[in-house]
Amino acid sequence: MKRIMFVCLGNICRSPMAEFVFKDLIKKKNIEHKYIVASSATSSDEIYMGVGNPVYPPAKEDLKKHGISCEGKRAVQLTVKDYEKYDLFVCMDNSNVKNTIRIFNGDPQNKVKLLLDYACGGEVADPWYYGHFDKTYKDVLTGCTALLGALEESE
Repeated sequence: MKRIMFVCLGNICRSPMAEFVFKDLIKKKNIEHKYIVASSATSSDEIYMGVGNPVYPPAKEDLKKHGISCEGKRAVQLTVKDYEKYDLFVCMDNSNVKNTIRIFNGDPQNKVKLLLDYACGGEVADPWYYGHFDKTYKDVLTGCTALLGALEESE
Protein backbone atom coordinates (compact mmCIF):
# COMPACT_ATOMS: atom_id res chain seq x y z
CA MET A 1 0.00 0.00 0.00
CA LYS A 2 1.39 3.42 -1.02
CA ARG A 3 0.91 6.28 1.48
CA ILE A 4 0.75 9.75 -0.11
CA MET A 5 0.57 13.14 1.60
CA PHE A 6 -0.22 16.22 -0.49
CA VAL A 7 1.25 19.41 0.98
CA CYS A 8 0.63 23.15 0.63
CA LEU A 9 0.91 26.22 2.84
CA GLY A 10 -2.45 26.23 4.65
CA ASN A 11 -4.18 22.95 3.70
CA ILE A 12 -7.40 24.73 2.73
CA CYS A 13 -7.04 25.06 -1.08
CA ARG A 14 -4.46 23.26 -3.17
CA SER A 15 -3.47 20.23 -1.10
CA PRO A 16 -7.05 19.28 -0.19
CA MET A 17 -7.98 19.70 -3.85
CA ALA A 18 -5.14 17.31 -4.75
CA GLU A 19 -6.11 14.88 -1.98
CA PHE A 20 -9.71 14.61 -3.14
CA VAL A 21 -8.94 14.66 -6.86
CA PHE A 22 -6.47 11.81 -6.33
CA LYS A 23 -9.02 9.90 -4.23
CA ASP A 24 -11.56 10.38 -7.01
CA LEU A 25 -9.11 9.08 -9.63
CA ILE A 26 -8.29 5.93 -7.66
CA LYS A 27 -11.98 5.35 -6.85
CA LYS A 28 -12.87 5.51 -10.56
CA LYS A 29 -10.14 2.94 -11.29
CA ASN A 30 -11.29 0.77 -8.36
CA ILE A 31 -7.80 0.80 -6.81
CA GLU A 32 -8.58 2.61 -3.54
CA HIS A 33 -7.21 -0.37 -1.61
CA LYS A 34 -3.72 0.38 -2.95
CA TYR A 35 -3.41 3.90 -1.50
CA ILE A 36 -3.70 5.91 1.68
CA VAL A 37 -4.12 9.57 0.74
CA ALA A 38 -4.09 12.66 2.96
CA SER A 39 -3.08 16.32 2.88
CA SER A 40 -1.49 18.77 5.27
CA ALA A 41 -0.09 22.27 5.72
CA THR A 42 3.45 23.51 6.27
CA SER A 43 2.10 26.37 8.40
CA SER A 44 -0.32 26.60 11.31
CA ASP A 45 -2.06 29.67 9.85
CA GLU A 46 -5.36 27.81 9.28
CA ILE A 47 -5.33 25.94 12.60
CA TYR A 48 -6.72 27.62 15.71
CA MET A 49 -6.63 26.09 19.18
CA GLY A 50 -5.96 22.67 17.67
CA VAL A 51 -8.85 22.80 15.20
CA GLY A 52 -8.21 23.28 11.51
CA ASN A 53 -10.33 25.41 9.24
CA PRO A 54 -12.47 23.63 6.64
CA VAL A 55 -11.60 23.69 2.94
CA TYR A 56 -11.86 27.24 1.61
CA PRO A 57 -15.37 27.68 0.09
CA PRO A 58 -14.27 28.52 -3.49
CA ALA A 59 -12.00 25.43 -3.55
CA LYS A 60 -14.82 23.31 -2.16
CA GLU A 61 -17.20 24.69 -4.81
CA ASP A 62 -14.76 23.99 -7.61
CA LEU A 63 -14.41 20.38 -6.48
CA LYS A 64 -18.19 20.11 -6.23
CA LYS A 65 -18.53 21.29 -9.87
CA HIS A 66 -16.57 18.17 -10.80
CA GLY A 67 -18.63 15.86 -8.61
CA ILE A 68 -16.00 15.61 -5.88
CA SER A 69 -16.85 16.07 -2.20
CA CYS A 70 -14.36 17.14 0.46
CA GLU A 71 -16.91 17.23 3.29
CA GLY A 72 -15.40 16.99 6.73
CA LYS A 73 -11.85 17.88 5.67
CA ARG A 74 -10.15 20.30 8.03
CA ALA A 75 -6.64 21.72 7.88
CA VAL A 76 -3.91 19.75 9.65
CA GLN A 77 -0.25 20.62 10.04
CA LEU A 78 2.57 18.46 8.75
CA THR A 79 4.80 17.11 11.53
CA VAL A 80 8.23 15.52 11.68
CA LYS A 81 6.53 12.21 12.62
CA ASP A 82 4.76 12.14 9.25
CA TYR A 83 8.05 11.34 7.51
CA GLU A 84 7.94 7.75 8.73
CA LYS A 85 4.17 7.39 8.20
CA TYR A 86 4.09 8.30 4.48
CA ASP A 87 5.99 7.14 1.41
CA LEU A 88 5.63 10.30 -0.65
CA PHE A 89 5.08 13.99 0.09
CA VAL A 90 3.73 15.80 -2.96
CA CYS A 91 4.07 19.58 -2.70
CA MET A 92 2.27 22.25 -4.71
CA ASP A 93 5.14 24.74 -5.05
CA ASN A 94 8.85 25.14 -4.35
CA SER A 95 8.20 27.01 -1.12
CA ASN A 96 6.21 24.00 0.12
CA VAL A 97 9.11 21.70 -0.82
CA LYS A 98 11.57 23.88 1.12
CA ASN A 99 9.30 24.12 4.18
CA THR A 100 8.47 20.40 4.13
CA ILE A 101 12.16 19.51 4.11
CA ARG A 102 12.73 22.03 6.91
CA ILE A 103 9.97 20.41 9.03
CA PHE A 104 11.55 16.99 8.44
CA ASN A 105 15.10 18.24 9.10
CA GLY A 106 16.05 16.91 5.68
CA ASP A 107 14.82 14.33 3.18
CA PRO A 108 17.24 11.40 3.35
CA GLN A 109 14.87 9.01 1.53
CA ASN A 110 14.02 11.49 -1.26
CA LYS A 111 10.29 11.41 -0.46
CA VAL A 112 9.53 15.10 -1.09
CA LYS A 113 8.41 15.93 -4.63
CA LEU A 114 6.69 18.68 -6.62
CA LEU A 115 3.29 17.68 -8.06
CA LEU A 116 3.72 19.14 -11.53
CA ASP A 117 7.14 17.49 -11.92
CA TYR A 118 5.08 14.39 -12.70
CA ALA A 119 3.45 16.24 -15.61
CA CYS A 120 4.52 19.43 -17.34
CA GLY A 121 6.72 20.90 -14.61
CA GLY A 122 6.16 24.14 -12.74
CA GLU A 123 4.16 25.02 -9.66
CA VAL A 124 0.47 24.94 -8.78
CA ALA A 125 -0.28 28.63 -8.18
CA ASP A 126 -2.00 29.46 -4.92
CA PRO A 127 -5.60 30.48 -5.73
CA TRP A 128 -5.89 32.14 -2.33
CA TYR A 129 -3.87 34.99 -3.86
CA TYR A 130 -5.03 35.06 -7.46
CA GLY A 131 -8.54 33.58 -7.27
CA HIS A 132 -8.52 31.26 -10.31
CA PHE A 133 -9.68 28.07 -8.63
CA ASP A 134 -10.62 26.58 -12.01
CA LYS A 135 -7.00 26.85 -13.19
CA THR A 136 -5.77 25.38 -9.93
CA TYR A 137 -8.19 22.47 -10.40
CA LYS A 138 -6.85 21.85 -13.92
CA ASP A 139 -3.24 21.91 -12.69
CA VAL A 140 -4.09 19.59 -9.80
CA LEU A 141 -5.95 17.19 -12.09
CA THR A 142 -3.07 17.17 -14.57
CA GLY A 143 -0.53 16.55 -11.81
CA CYS A 144 -2.58 13.90 -10.00
CA THR A 145 -3.31 12.03 -13.23
CA ALA A 146 0.40 11.98 -14.11
CA LEU A 147 1.35 11.02 -10.54
CA LEU A 148 -1.08 8.11 -10.54
CA GLY A 149 0.23 6.98 -13.92
CA ALA A 150 3.81 7.06 -12.62
CA LEU A 151 2.90 5.15 -9.46
CA GLU A 152 0.95 2.49 -11.33
CA GLU A 153 3.71 2.13 -13.94
CA SER A 154 6.35 1.63 -11.25
CA GLU A 155 4.63 -1.45 -9.83
